[in-house]
Parts: sequence; structure tokens; C-alpha cells
Amino acid sequence: MRTKIKQLFRNTEEYADKEVMVCAWVRTNRAQAQFGFLTVNDGSFFESLQIVYEQDLANFEDISKIRVGASVQVKGKVVLTPDMKQPFEVHATEVIMLGDCPENYPIQPKRHTREFLRSVAHLRPRTNLFSAVFRVRSVAAMAIHKYFQDRGYVYVHTPLITGADCEGSDQMFKITTFNMNELPLDEEGKVDFSKDLFGKQSFITGSGQLQGETFAMAFGDIYTFGPTFRTENSNTQTHANEFWMIEPEMAFCDLNGLMDIEEEMLKFVVGYVCENCPEEIAFCDQFVSKGLKKKLDDLLSSHFTRISHREVIDILKKADVKWEFEPDYGEDIAKEHERYITEYFNGPVFVTDWPKDIKAYYMKLNPDDKTVAAVDLLVPQAGELMGGSQREEDLDKLIGRMDEMGVDKEGIDWYLDTRRYGGCIHSGFGMGFERLIMYLTGVENIRDVIPYPRTPRSCDF
Repeated sequence: MRTKIKQLFRNTEEYADKEVMVCAWVRTNRAQAQFGFLTVNDGSFFESLQIVYEQDLANFEDISKIRVGASVQVKGKVVLTPDMKQPFEVHATEVIMLGDCPENYPIQPKRHTREFLRSVAHLRPRTNLFSAVFRVRSVAAMAIHKYFQDRGYVYVHTPLITGADCEGSDQMFKITTFNMNELPLDEEGKVDFSKDLFGKQSFITGSGQLQGETFAMAFGDIYTFGPTFRTENSNTQTHANEFWMIEPEMAFCDLNGLMDIEEEMLKFVVGYVCENCPEEIAFCDQFVSKGLKKKLDDLLSSHFTRISHREVIDILKKADVKWEFEPDYGEDIAKEHERYITEYFNGPVFVTDWPKDIKAYYMKLNPDDKTVAAVDLLVPQAGELMGGSQREEDLDKLIGRMDEMGVDKEGIDWYLDTRRYGGCIHSGFGMGFERLIMYLTGVENIRDVIPYPRTPRSCDF
């Protein structure tokens, strides 16, 4: 029976002096005259396993010629090596090559640039960096589900195809079954979407929030976790056209309750990843972002400051800093401002009560009629990680905001029913999953924390 490498590392004493069979891919092969060392990894664990093979094996010469990238089956005895770099190794009694690999295999045991590795995204998970990143991604996803499931939230699969305009249709991908060379036109010469598959113009979702709110009005606490899409022609390190979002919606929850949940969830996820991915975090701390482990540990014990947008601008204006973008009371804050504020308070910061003119129509209007009950969570070194708000539960005020911002009410009249039929105070937030992974690993480019990045002029694989 095959033994996974993770089992050997996690239960070394149990396997000591026992025969095991391992199937894995070769990372290195150091052949010498009378013996050799294979380093292999089967994908079950971040660390690789060292195999010692000696000349008394019948196919010693063949083993010594096995190339990097080949798959092998190894039988042998587990030998403890407490005085060596690795805690144990396997002394081979049999090595069989399962799948050969040519000499031009792109992933050789040397340093590759991340730009090159993006060009071979189908192979990059075989490197240490991406083995760490995508294992952290998997464990972080599990942590998110565990946090919400353990607290009774209902996981809702909101649609990827939608007619609902949440983030603004100018930022959403349009879908159609039309032949682009033979578009049906109406009497005004415009495309007649009534003849399309769904009978109207449809989009690929930019957010599952609106549908999520309807389920929160039935189940109380729900969350969505899935892919979302935006058409932004942005080539920054933090933007992608396809990414994953976590979007909880909670009934009977105001803005302060929302911030409590955001803080608790983030600390839970960070703690879970640190506990379950110690090797990956240690690798990233050493080779990706020095001080990463301390940053994550500090967050777990941090006090999350709560401060209004106006108070933030006051602090920024008084700062003895020459800003690239001058802070203003009616405007968003820039990356440089986010960095300064987290350093000023030496930890994560909730920025609340934002100017209504720069926020979405569904956010609750504050009594001053100038700001909304919105909140962004800023974290050290990464900036904004989450954004949320108390939703406007007053139907008349919500309609007023929609009219003010030119939002088409007809297309989302069903959404207004959540206010007509038993509405209540409710809140929700969104967190970009890739930004969380960047924070957890120290990787600075979003293209390196998603398996196959979709960015402007890049839709490979």
C-alpha cells in the first residue's frame, strides 16, 4: 500500500525501521559511484523525502540516470537520521521509474523568476514557492468554511450568470449567444437582447451580494465563497479580472457587530493557517517576506482600532509627510495613506463612516446625510483587506439613493422585496480571497496566488 510523504513526516517514530512504498516525482538526483540520493515529493507535504539508493540494487545504473521531473515508485526502509539535516530518510530496496521526463523539462533545480513560472503555470505548483502558496490557499479556504459552518452560517451558491447590477454594469462582463457578425437590432438600431438566450442583457457576476442578502432574510446568517469577475483594465499587482470572494451577510447585525465578525474571522483564519501550514509559513518567512511569521503572530494578538474616515483624514493632513496624493475629506484614501494609518496605530484599523458619494447605493445612510455606515479593514503591509457596510433597510431611503445614483430599479425589483417583506437591520462584507493569500504568504503579486491568473491580455491555459 502506498504511504504518503506527509504521513512519514507527521508520524516518523511510528514508521521507523519499517518498510514503506512511496510514489512521487523526482526533484533532484545526486548519483555517485557506489550510491546516490533521490529527493522526491508526492504533493502531500511541503517537505521532500530523501531516498538513498546503493549499488547493490540490480538497476543501480538506471536509477542513477533518472532525470528531474520523472515519476517513481520506491520501496524501502525508513531510517531515522537525528544528526542530519533531515529527520529521516528511506533506504531503497526497489526503485521503479513510472514516467520518464526529458532533459528539456522546464522546472530544473535552480532559481526561476516568477515571470518565467507564470508562463508555465501548469508546472509551477512543482516548485517550492508555489507548493507553499497553493497549499496555504487550500488550507485558508478550509478555514473560511470552518469558521462560518461552526457558527451556523448557511453556505449559498449565488449565480455566476446574472442580470443584477451590483458593482456597476460597466465593470461586468457581458454574455450573449448572438453571432457577433449578425446581431439582431431593434427599431432604434440597438441590439435586441429580447432575442438572446435569457431574453435580456446578462452579465457574469461581479458580486453575489444582492442574492446573498435575500438568503440572509430567510436564514439569518449566510456566506458565499466563489469566483467573481470584473472588466477593469488594470495591470497592478493587486487586481485581476477573475478572482474569488468571500461575502457573508448577517441579519439583525449593525456596523459594530459586523466589525466584530470581521476581526474574529480574520484572526481565526490566520491562526488556522499558521497551525496547519507551519512549514509553508516558515518557507515564506525565510524566502518570500522576512518577518512574515511575526506579522501574522502580531495580528492574532492585535487590537483592531476603529476610527472614522473624517478622523483618518484629520490625521493624514496633520502628518509631516509629502503625499503623492493629497488626502481629502470627500475622497477615497490611497495606498500610501493606508500604510501610514496602520503604522500610526501599529496594527489593523477599521475605517468607518465614509462619504456617501464614493460608496454604493445599498449602504445605510447615516443621520448626517453625508456619510454611510461603511467600513474598510486596513491591515499592516497589505492595506485594505475587507470592505463592508450596514445595508440600508429603509425602502424609501434605498430607492432615493438608487434614483440619486441612476440605478435601474426594474432589473432588481426582487432585491427591494427584502425591504418590503419583513426587512430588518442587516450587514455584510466582502473579502478578496487572493488578497488574503497575499497577506498570508507575503507574495506581492496577485498573479502568483491564483492557479491560472486572468489579467488584461492574459488568458492562457
